[in-house]
Parts: sequence; structure tokens; C-alpha cells
Amino acid sequence: MSLDRRSLLTATAATALAAALPALAAPTKDAVLATMRRATAFMTDKVANRGGYVWSYLPDFSRRWGEMEAYPTQIWVQPPGTATMGHLFLDALHATGDEAYYRAAENAAQALVDGQNPSGGWNYLIDFAGEASTRRWYDTIGKNGWRLEEFQHYYGNATFDDAGTSESAQFLLRLHVEKGDRRWRPPLDKAIAFVLDSQYPNGGWPQRFPLKDEFHHHGLPDYTSLITFNDDVAAENIKFLLMCLQALGDERVIDPIRRAMDCFIICQQPQPQPAWGLQHTVADLKPAGARTYEPKAFVTHTTAANIGQMLTFYELTGEEKYLARLPEAMDWLQSVKLPPEQAHDGKAWPTFIEIGTNEPLYIHRKGSNVVNGEYYADKNPAGTLIHYSSFRKIDVDGLRKRYAALKAQPVAELAAKSPLKLRGQPLPRYFSLGEVSVSDLNVGDIGAKGKVTDDQIAALGAGLNAEGWWPTELKATSHPYSGDGSPTPAPGDYSQTRVGDITDTSPFIDPKPAIGISTGAYIENMIAMIRWLGAK
Repeated sequence: MSLDRRSLLTATAATALAAALPALAAPTKDAVLATMRRATAFMTDKVANRGGYVWSYLPDFSRRWGEMEAYPTQIWVQPPGTATMGHLFLDALHATGDEAYYRAAENAAQALVDGQNPSGGWNYLIDFAGEASTRRWYDTIGKNGWRLEEFQHYYGNATFDDAGTSESAQFLLRLHVEKGDRRWRPPLDKAIAFVLDSQYPNGGWPQRFPLKDEFHHHGLPDYTSLITFNDDVAAENIKFLLMCLQALGDERVIDPIRRAMDCFIICQQPQPQPAWGLQHTVADLKPAGARTYEPKAFVTHTTAANIGQMLTFYELTGEEKYLARLPEAMDWLQSVKLPPEQAHDGKAWPTFIEIGTNEPLYIHRKGSNVVNGEYYADKNPAGTLIHYSSFRKIDVDGLRKRYAALKAQPVAELAAKSPLKLRGQPLPRYFSLGEVSVSDLNVGDIGAKGKVTDDQIAALGAGLNAEGWWPTELKATSHPYSGDGSPTPAPGDYSQTRVGDITDTSPFIDPKPAIGISTGAYIENMIAMIRWLGAK
């Protein structure tokens, strides 16, 4: 997942800014609308590349980044990228009625359509300069990102990782039903077909599709064809298919939804370890490894996430089979909790649990770059990675309470409001204001996620600079590509750093961050103003 590039001017930070400035006049609706228009005009007219976006830019556009440094010809699909911006534009349209936001959403959609893989899904990024440029990026910047193993090969296919394909598909669905514009139906149909075609008969999905058997990953068989729970791959696909059922009445998706939900059941392992891994083998449904710092093991946060998903599946169906073995999984989670003296920064669960022993596995690395470096697992909790935590915080009590509440609720009430029974229902009007979960697809309350104060909104208006962007610390940076790494480790200890030696192109936290343009800052500040408008 990405490093955090939070804006200095989100609702919380805007409060601090407001306190540091002289008293600001209370914002008016017209002033807020003008701030939104001016900030959006800068993004669409100065920042966008054929309607698409990456995550951050230096003010002179000499460098730009998604999860890794990007070429000027590239846009990012992985959130918070082009589809995230498209959702925000539609939200702004609903909040203001200004058709300029609809045009911005159309441009974002066209950028995604122009970069849609022939299979119907999307890669992490789109390069408008073509295949040769994409391959050059993967052979240089991507190849040398030591910790970003998912970028070290160019597969030429599409990915479900990090919700890029799911978010893009959801955005095209939203745009299609917004005004019934048939222009978006063919790429939407391609996306639906991609989700259906890539599903295994047992209901699971691979991380990437079409499958590519020729790749090996650090000497191991490639992991991208395995059944994937990591980063909510299955959950995001189920959510998209439910949206298609709800908004389009497309009954083709019912059986795939059912099989996908049942895949969670069949992948839960037997006692004495009734848990899940990040990924599972297709043939025998056993936990499997993924990236080299994701060993073959049971995974506590994935197990907790899957418990949560199965509680949601029970809400959707009222079928007891989704609850039947959850107490076992919750008891197992409780059994592998570390004693208080071994907790790490308040995180009391090991990320990885060894198969067969229930003992924690901890992840370390040695070397200085992708060529000479190596990740490995052992049982020593000292000196673990900082870019991928060996410890997790898990709310088992919260899962138990939700389980008990659902058990106490009459099944008939659940079945009556299930999205599986709904057809032709509108999608939520707002997607950016909070997570859209499977269980609340029929709710879209603009004021639902906390109050935004007048002072915060006034600070946002005051913080927008003369060019029309919010100056933001770009806390994540990276070494420019300077050649492949050396087989000989560079001097120094890189075992607990985000980045290796000077040849490592992975992003890291800049101790002296540059001020620049952040897509995430724009999105967060626009969300704050949309919430403020909705409360008036």
C-alpha cells in the first residue's frame, strides 16, 4: 500500500491553521463554491494528463509520483488516483449542481478507458506514451524498487491489487447511470466481463489476470495467480458486482457473488488453526506466500478482515453458514495475541503465524538494494521491518459484539433488506465522504462523517494559493533512477529503513519535505467543503 501523503489542510490541520491566523471571516456558500471551482480548475487545466492524475507533483512538474516516481506521460490508477478523482468530481457535482464537475468526471473516465487493458481490467498505472515506454519504466524505476515487488515485473495484464480495477469499474458504473450516457456502457461491460472471467470456479479471484505462468518471483513460482484475500481483492469484487446487480439489474452476477462469498468458507482452515492467509492455493485451498516478506503463514489481520466480511455476508443473506465457524476463528485470534510485554507500539498481534505451531513469524531484511538484498522470516521479534509491520492491532472484542448483535437479530429482517433482492435501486450520491460498504449501498448521507467547522472551511479558503492549489508537504519522495543496484551491499544498515541505498527507487519519508501539489490534499479538502455545504 501507499505511503501517507496527507494534506496540511485537511479538516484537522485546517483547525490548527485557523488558530494560527488572525480571525477569519465566516465563510459564505458563494465563497466556498468559488474556492472549489478555482482549485478544481487548476487540477483539470494545469495538472491533469488527458484527464488523469498521479498522486503528487513538484510545483514545476519536474518530478511526479504515484506509489513510485512516474513519467510525465503516465497517470495512476491505484487509489488515490484517477478513479478517486472521478468519484470526487461526481460528488462535487451532486453537492453543487455545477456541470463543470461532470465534464471533469468524463475526462477522468476517458483517461481510464484509454488505458483499460484489453482484458477489461486495469494495471496500477497507464502510460500514454505506449508499450515501449511502459516497459522502460518497469525495467528501470519499477525493477529497482526493493520493497515494491509488485512493480518489479511488467506482466502486461491487469490487477485487482489495491482496489485499482474495482474503483475504476465502480466509477464507470456510477458515471454510466448518472445520466444514462451509453458511451460508458461498452468499457463498463468489459470491466464486468473481466471480473466474471477471472473468477475461479471455486469463487476466488487471482491478484492479476489474465494469468501469466512464465514469471518467477525471486526464484519462487509467481504468486499472482493464487486466490487472493489480501487488500480486500475478493471483497472489492463482490462490492462491485452487488452494485451492478443493484443499479443495472444484471442477474448474471448473482451466482458469482454467491460463489465468491462461499470461497471465504471453504478457505477457512480446519482446527487447530481455523484462520486464513493472504493468499491460498487454487487446488487445495491452503495458505500460500506472496511477496518475499509475506511468507506462507496464517495472517491475523486478514483473518480479522475475513471474519468481518463473513458477518457482512450474513447480513446480506441471513444464511447461518457464514457465521457457523466464526467463533472458532475469533477464539484462534485471541489465542495468538501476544502478552502485554511483547506488544509493539500498542499492536498486540503478530502479523504472521507459523503453520503447525501457532508461533509468530517476524520479518527482517539484509543487504542494501533489490540485487543484493533479501527478506527472511524467523522467530526473533527484534529489528523487524518498518515498511511492513510484523505486528497488528485487531479488535476481537468488536468482532464478537457484532457477531452477537447479528445472532440476536431476526433473520427475516436481514433478508428483507438484502441488496441481493434489490433491483433498479439508485447508487449512493456520495462516494468520497466515507467508505462505501456492501451493507449500506442504499444510503448516501452527505453529513454522515463528522462535522466540519466554519473555521476549518475559512482556513481552506485562505490556504489556497494564487495559482489555485494547496501547498502541501510531500513527505514521500524517492531516489531518481540512477542505474541498477550493485551486487555488493553498500555500507550501512538498511534492515529497518524504508529505502535502501541510492539505487533503490522505493519511496521514503523525506526529512526535509518539499512543498508541492498533492492530489490527496485536493480530494480531502474538497470533501471537507462538500460536507460543509451539506450541513447548510
